[in-house]
Order: sequence, then structure tokens, then C-alpha cells
Amino acid sequence: MAEEAGKASGIEKFDGTDFAYWRMQIEDYLYGRKLHLPLLGTKPESMKEKTTADLMKALSGMYEKPSANNKVHLMKKLFNLKMAENASVVQHLNEFNTITNQLSSVEIDFDDEIRALIVLASLPNSWEAMRMAVSNSTGKENSSTMIYEI
Repeated sequence: MAEEAGKASGIEKFDGTDFAYWRMQIEDYLYGRKLHLPLLGTKPESMKEKTTADLMKALSGMYEKPSANNKVHLMKKLFNLKMAENASVVQHLNEFNTITNQLSSVEIDFDDEIRALIVLASLPNSWEAMRMAVSNSTGKENSSTMIYEI
């Protein structure tokens, strides 16, 4: 695997000659990929987490705390979400789902009908016919089903 990385970067494995040139290549490679922090000499504190799951849990605990400020930020992000004309519907719905998942992580959940209504409100004017069709449908299931069929 190290050989593959060396081939991909174009840097030959150090063979004991011309260290200064090899070092310059390695440093350029690391800086170019923003992997240069270890070269600066500061050593991070050792981690207590031994598994990826533990690391993700620790990061979630630090950054996904359900503070009022975080909740307000995510709510503003959701309600200001607008799909641009001719934009990708899939990308818009992915962004919508990402925000609502983040809200769920800070203990704010929406039922399917509310989610459908928020999506409808975020659509551009060219989707007015779709918005009207869904708005005029009856029942919770119709609204959310039609949104997910877009």
C-alpha cells in the first residue's frame, strides 16, 4: 500500500541519497494535501477513544449538544432553505434531509406532514402547480407521499 501511495504521488521511496530533495518533495506533498500539521512539531494530546464509534460519540457529545443557539441556527437554516429555479430536486431534498436529521439530533422532530409542508414552501415559483396539487389533496398521507414521489 505504501508503494501504491508513492506511485500515485510521484515520489520515489527514499533510497539514502539526496535527502534534501526527497524531504522537499515530501513536504510539498503533505502541504498540498493539508496534511502538514505534524511537520510543525506540535503533538496533539493522546486520544482516550480507541474505536471510531467512540470517537464519533465523543464528537457528537461536543458538537451536537441541544443548545438553544444550535437549535435556532438549524431552524433558521431549515426555514431559509429555498430551491433555486432549475436546481436539482435530489440535491435540494438531500440538503433538506440533512438539516432535518441534524434537528433530530438536537431533539427537534417533525412529523411527515410538517416535513412535506416545509418542502412545499421551499420550492421555487415554477413548482406552483405541484404545490397547489399537494395543498389541495386530502389527508396527511397524500401530502407526504406526493412529496417523496417528487
